[in-house]
Amino acid sequence: MDQGVPVGRRAIHVRRVEIRALRAARGWSLDDLAARCHLSPSTLIRIEAGHHRIALDQLTAIARALGTSLDQLVETVADDVVTNPTHAATRGLTLWALRGEPGVTVAWMRLTGPPPEGLAGLRAHPGREWFTVLSGTVELLLGERRLRIEQGQAAEFLTMLPHAVGALGGPAELLGIFDQEARRTHLRERASDR
Repeated sequence: MDQGVPVGRRAIHVRRVEIRALRAARGWSLDDLAARCHLSPSTLIRIEAGHHRIALDQLTAIARALGTSLDQLVETVADDVVTNPTHAATRGLTLWALRGEPGVTVAWMRLTGPPPEGLAGLRAHPGREWFTVLSGTVELLLGERRLRIEQGQAAEFLTMLPHAVGALGGPAELLGIFDQEARRTHLRERASDR
């Protein structure tokens, strides 16, 4: 029986067949892999057979030795398929963390006002952003450019370029993907707007 690796409050299951397949693809014996990841061959036999509860540091060492990532060697249990968002109604923001991309967040936003006037209202920060307009029309100020993004269209840009977004002609809703730096900056800005 496959034993999970506890990570925080959820368990991940090791793809033991994947470990064996990657080892075989490289033409390595159990002894070869054991020497590369500093585990005993008997421990590796039990791990590959599913008779040994694997520690995260052991799994990391195996992934490194096989030249792969932890993501390739684990799968989340079925309970982790559904994600519940966090809501910040006063800020018009709903957030979902992406499990497969640590540090990346999906955000739903409702914009009711136009973007700020003048360059002073634009913000620049490290990161990358992508968003698609779900309803209404959004105006994206990107440096000295004014871009009109209609429902169904998307925009992607590096956030070191000064930028701001707002609604045109009525409320607009958008779904955005923010990396860790962009998310941190936007949450801080929206909190200070309250």
